[in-house]
Amino acid sequence: MATSIPTIDHLMQQYKHIIRNDFDRYNNHVYRVFLNCKMLDDSIENEEKYAIAAVFHDIGIWTDHTIDYLNPSIIKAKEYLNEVGKLLWMYEIALMIDMHHKMSKYNGKYEATVEVFRKADWMDVSLGLLNFGVNKQFIKANQKQYKNLGFHQFLIKATTKNFLQHPFRNPLPMFKK
Repeated sequence: MATSIPTIDHLMQQYKHIIRNDFDRYNNHVYRVFLNCKMLDDSIENEEKYAIAAVFHDIGIWTDHTIDYLNPSIIKAKEYLNEVGKLLWMYEIALMIDMHHKMSKYNGKYEATVEVFRKADWMDVSLGLLNFGVNKQFIKANQKQYKNLGFHQFLIKATTKNFLQHPFRNPLPMFKK
């Protein structure tokens, strides 16, 4: 199992001062999602895309201080891709981020990578209850190496707060049918 992915480490360090107290729990979530992607798709050609999407998929929670974080996260990913000259990946990674909480299968452009990323995040958010055919021992080893550190409690608290503040106007803005 990977212990250090340069792209993830580099990008996460850039956001450490923004994520602050949540850094370790988010960093571990990013690694768990990335490793889940690798279990679902071991192709080298998509590895960097999954690493970038993993770092940026929830980043808007901290950069924009919102639970309605999909668009802010996409904007940050696009800024980075523009900086590093990977403009051809923009739409694909934006879809990975935008569809990562879709509750049903994604059908459309870049279906293979978007579905892998969607499943990888659901595997982590569900604590492995959803495993999409991935060996449960791998998921447990992944969780042991990159501990939760309260990430799920953080998400539940933030989501509940937003739900109570906006019960009728988009209470769970990150979910898609």
